[in-house]
Amino acid sequence: MSQPLRGKVALVAGATRGAGRGIAVELGAAGATVYVTGRSTRARRSEYDRPETVEDTADLVTEAGGRGIAVPTDHLDPVQVRALVDRVAGEQDRLDVLVNDIWGGEKLFEWDTTVWEHDLDNGLRLLRLAVETHAITSHHALPLLLRRPGGLVVEMTDGTAEYNRDTYRVNFFYDLAKAAVLRMAFSLGHEVGPRGATAVALTPGWLRSEMMLDNYGVREDNWRDALDRTPHFAISETPRYVGRAVTALAADPGVSRFNGRSLSSGALAQEYGFTDLDGSRPDAWRYLVEVQDPGRPADTTGYR
Repeated sequence: MSQPLRGKVALVAGATRGAGRGIAVELGAAGATVYVTGRSTRARRSEYDRPETVEDTADLVTEAGGRGIAVPTDHLDPVQVRALVDRVAGEQDRLDVLVNDIWGGEKLFEWDTTVWEHDLDNGLRLLRLAVETHAITSHHALPLLLRRPGGLVVEMTDGTAEYNRDTYRVNFFYDLAKAAVLRMAFSLGHEVGPRGATAVALTPGWLRSEMMLDNYGVREDNWRDALDRTPHFAISETPRYVGRAVTALAADPGVSRFNGRSLSSGALAQEYGFTDLDGSRPDAWRYLVEVQDPGRPADTTGYR
């Protein structure tokens, strides 16, 4: 099996579950050594109180063909993040890919709730988890990534810059968090680009994460049973799909052409030719604009 990232070192910050886990596993499948972080461990769960752990993710990376290294880390704590980066530097003396996927806000936001009605403490914590963590991690990790030319920084968000520019996303706090991360990639592009690295924002489509599957009462092997309840869920994708997008970017010697840009898994699948695990190429954001948002009946023909 081709492993274009053999010898490369990646840090996936926020890799316990969801997109972060999918990204870490695909980087491992491409041969990378992947440091994976999160707050849920086999010894202690975070406030999510879910079974996925950062150690499980590291094991999956190794099983996929890479080397997974779990480092439990709270990315709101600069001391912990500095220790994480010092460990990567001491053990590897390099960092080729940084993925900022820290989120932690699923249980903090309220759908279609105004800023004055929303729980303020939850809203502010959401912003800290979604924005401050990324800034802390970039502050400490980028000097290591910039030691060698060709590094890649991926800011994970929800929605493309084009879609979020014209669409109100959930509520004030959620909308602000996702817009801020998009802008982070743009800003980082200006800062790391002249120094030989590339920064991008990347969004998956409708993600069949562990939590999403649980919400619908289905598993990955029978996820289509949820279509009776939500027909547009037919456009959804596995976390491994966006993982393949990151891997394609990391292996592309011409990736700098994307510096500062907002990208999506579906659009990059068309660019690079990779597929989801079932062999399809879902293009969720185009589907949302052309089918779901206009209120048309669910039909993924031509979109996956």
